[in-house]
Formats: sequence, structure tokens, C-alpha cells
Amino acid sequence: MTDNMPGLSIAATLSSGPDSIELLNSECFCISLDTKALKQALESEIGQPGLFDLIQQRCPYLFATRPVFVSKANMARMEQVVHAIESVVALPAYREEILGESPHIANHNPGGAKGVFFGYDFHVTEGGFGLIEINTNAGGAMLNAVLARAHRACCPAIDKMLPAQNKSSVLEDEIVAMFRQEWSLSGHERALRSIAIVDENPTQQYLYPEFLLFQQLFQRHGLEVVIADPSEFTLHEGVLKHGKMNIDLVYNRLTDFSLSEPASATLREAYLQNAIVLTPNPQAHALFADKRNLVLLSDPIRLQALGLPKATQDILLAAIPHTEIVLPENAERLWQKRRGLFFKPFAGFGGRAAYRGDKLTKRVWKEILAGGYIAQALVVPGSRVISDNEPAQVLKFDLRNYTYDDKVQWVAARLYQGQTTNFRTLDGGFAPVYEGPIDPSEIICSITPASDIEFPHIDGPNDIGDHNDACCPESIVQHETRLFLIEEDTVKPLVHDYYLALVRGKSTAPEFAGRCFILVDWYLRLVCCQPETVVNETCSWLVFDAQGRLDFNAAHEIDVETVPTEAHWAQLKELVFGAAVVSDSK
Repeated sequence: MTDNMPGLSIAATLSSGPDSIELLNSECFCISLDTKALKQALESEIGQPGLFDLIQQRCPYLFATRPVFVSKANMARMEQVVHAIESVVALPAYREEILGESPHIANHNPGGAKGVFFGYDFHVTEGGFGLIEINTNAGGAMLNAVLARAHRACCPAIDKMLPAQNKSSVLEDEIVAMFRQEWSLSGHERALRSIAIVDENPTQQYLYPEFLLFQQLFQRHGLEVVIADPSEFTLHEGVLKHGKMNIDLVYNRLTDFSLSEPASATLREAYLQNAIVLTPNPQAHALFADKRNLVLLSDPIRLQALGLPKATQDILLAAIPHTEIVLPENAERLWQKRRGLFFKPFAGFGGRAAYRGDKLTKRVWKEILAGGYIAQALVVPGSRVISDNEPAQVLKFDLRNYTYDDKVQWVAARLYQGQTTNFRTLDGGFAPVYEGPIDPSEIICSITPASDIEFPHIDGPNDIGDHNDACCPESIVQHETRLFLIEEDTVKPLVHDYYLALVRGKSTAPEFAGRCFILVDWYLRLVCCQPETVVNETCSWLVFDAQGRLDFNAAHEIDVETVPTEAHWAQLKELVFGAAVVSDSK
């Protein structure tokens, strides 16, 4: 291969199925954040001078360097879950039950306002799916509108994967229309004139740059806008005022969801007097975002008691991980099963005071037992490899669906390391979501030719030391996943497609009925179609029931680490690299 010959596209041989999405999240690095375009979008097109520098100084990890790919099936499934939950919340029986246990202010009629920027957060992989939580004051929508202007793809096929509604100009128009709709739904015939964006000490908030973007957007559409702390308002003769400015609508970014803090007293009174349109409002939080609602939404008996159609019940039960309130009577059982659980406060937000069970200390467990927590079955987040450097940097991601009035407006990913999303991760932050499958014929991006990379010489049947055209016409670097089952002293390969069929419930494995295995997942770097090294490795328990179906609950209950022995490692290496390599490494 000559130096001028282009490398073969990573995705040139992709199928249109779910495996292609996994591969793109593992190997596609041709789309990146264009910082010049980002600065222009922030400071010229829709922002203001100095905003880019403010973000760089205050929140440098706000925007991820790579996008995330999601299959059309999972995009549609997330939307289906949103519709199902909205249909539950519309039921009088559900509203009566939830509001009967909520703060008094949640029972105040919001006057028709639906609530802007709900956020439905999902963990989605091709082998797992779960709605993790719902937020009613989800931040980041305006930031994602900016981000859409700043990611660059080198392939028409990749660019086409971005859904049409996820174009920034469309979202900006929908945002303004949404706030005007909130105003008109509340019974006002005249046009909306003024908006107050309200949060505690707003200039000190991590997402303060987004407040500035909203202010610019609203002002461009002829609205008067102020960004303010809740304590800065007065209520005079039924009119909420900020200085001399009359306030029509409050865009509520407070985490004081019931407006119970002293600083929120004026806003609370204005809301109760119907002097303003408050969006989102306390009732919306109670009906959608209180984490205790997930207990009901994942309980088949309670869903049936609500009179919910069977089809809707099935959608919810398949998508919402089992959730229960932590109580003294179930504390011992939950502690024993903690490795398969995630613990969150009832009114938590932004991942604060939320804990993975396998990371719990006795001190934190005592805090959880003091009350106010749910335990939710763990759903593994997606993963995104963000560069082809060795070792590979792999970030987790969740998917946030921004919605209004039962409509998904935008889907964004959040890349992170750690237990929860945090916007403190290098190369992490908000990321655009590209929807597959793709047309491989339109992909023209290239990967690094093998001739440009130095490799160690490996002797044996898988010799790739002399990487020339004889071993593979393109001499390319590729990656693949190989799976293995360990049972006692035996290591056996597991066909990847077979595993996916088992995970999705499309197949059973009678030969594995009633058995338990360690599943080893090796993500391999290939050169000239031959394994060269292990890039990433994960191990987990795989349990089959008496009919040969995967039993995920039983696997979560195993409180023993998945640690293969040295003998197991030797078998794995021999299966992948050949006996000569294993012998040479001893």
C-alpha cells in the first residue's frame, strides 16, 4: 500500500442492523467538534461576544468531542415510552393517587400550562434498555442547539443520520413557540411580552451560559427578558415585577420544586394568585419527576389497578427498571442485592446524592436508610470509544429526550465517567445523537492505513509482523468483539449474534439450561483481519433458567466477583491468538 492510498472506511462493510450501531460507537472518529464553528455559533449566530470564553473558563467539559449513534428502533422505543407515561399521567386515578401524597402546592391548578423541557433520561445499548428517570426542568436544550452547528461529519451518510427535527434552527423556533403556547394555554389572549429566567444565584450556576443563550433567543423574537434570583421579585397588585419590569411568564430553573424556600416566597405567592405563568410548575414535578413515581410505573399490579391498557402496561414494564422505596423492612435484602441496584433520593436531580450499589460504603448506606431514597434495578449505560489511541478511552453515555406536551423535540447524549453524568469529564459533555442505520455506499471517511502504524512482531499462526498487501488487500486496522463462556475449567467461544438473540429474548439455549457462566467480552484490535491486541475487556455473570432463557435478575444477585483464573486466561489467549503466541508469552 502506498502512502497516498486512502484507508478503507470503517463502516464500509457495515450492515444496517444493530451491530453497525455498536461498531460506529466503537470505531467512528470521523465526526468531531469544530471549536471554531462552536465559537462562531456562541458569539455570532445566536450568542454574544465572550460567551465562548466564559464556557471555556467555567465549564470546559460541557461539549463532547464525539457524537453518539443510536438505532432507529431504540429511538422509536424511547418515544413510545414517553407516550406511554404521558397517557398514565393523564389518568384521573393516577393524578389523584400521586397528588394526594404531594406537597399542597402541587394541587394548585397551573392554569393550563404543560411544563417546558421535560427530560426523559434513558440508558440504551443494543443489549439493554431502560428509562432511568424523568426531569421536569431539564437543562441543556439550548446548548444542544448550538452544538448541532459545530459538529462536522466527513460523510453524507453520517450527516443524514441526524434526524431532521434535530436541526438547530428547527429547535430554536420550537422553543419560542413552546413558551408562547404555555402563555396562551393559560388563558391569555394578548401576546406574551416578558419572560424571567429564574434560578438561585443564576450567575453562579454551572449552566449560566445557557441562560444567556435563552435570553438572546427570546430577545431576537421581540420578548423582554431578565435573568434573576427568585428573591429579586416583588408582587404588586397582582403583578409580578422585577424592578420596573412586569413579568408575564417565569421560566423556572429552580430545584426548589415546591417553592418552599424563603427566597421563593414571592414567586410562590404570585403562582398561587395566578399572577404569572410558571413553567415548569410544582404540579408537573409531582406528577412526572418525583422518583417515587417510578415505583408505581414499574409495578404490574398497580398499573393494572389504574385500568391501563395491556399494551401500555407492557411498554412500561419492559422499559422501566424495577424500583422500590428503601424502608427498614427491606433494608437487609436491598443491601445484599446492592451490586445490582442504583440508589437515588426522591427529589434528586443532576445525579446528586445518587449511588451505584457496588460503590456503597457503610456510611452512605446509613444515610440512605435515614429515608427518602428509592432503589432501582441497575441498567448499564451505553459506551462510546472517543479515539483510536491505545489504550482506548471509553466513556459512558445516557440519552436525554427533551419533550413538550407528549412530543419529543430533541434527543441528546451526555458522555461521562463515574457513577453519574457530571460534566467534569475530559472529552465528555453533551453530544449530538445520530440515528441509524446508514447507507454504507455513502460513507467516504477513512481510517488509518496499517502502513502508517508501528506494530510489535508476533510469531505464530497469526503472524502480522510483516503487514503487507499479501495478508489483506487493504492492510487496514479494524476491531471486533469476541465473547467467551467460562464454566469451571472450560472456556468456550460464544457466537456474538447468538448472544444478541439470547439477550433480546429471540432465542433460547436449551444446552445451557440451569447453568451459570462467566461471560468474557474481548474488544480486539485487528490488523490484516487478524487479532493483534485486546483493547478492552469486561466480565459478567450469565445465568440461564430451566428453559434456557437468560435470567438477568439471578445474575444480578450473584455476590461473587467475575475473576477468571490464570488457566482461563491461557485458554482465552490460545483461542484468540493461537498456541504459538501463548507458548511464546510464557
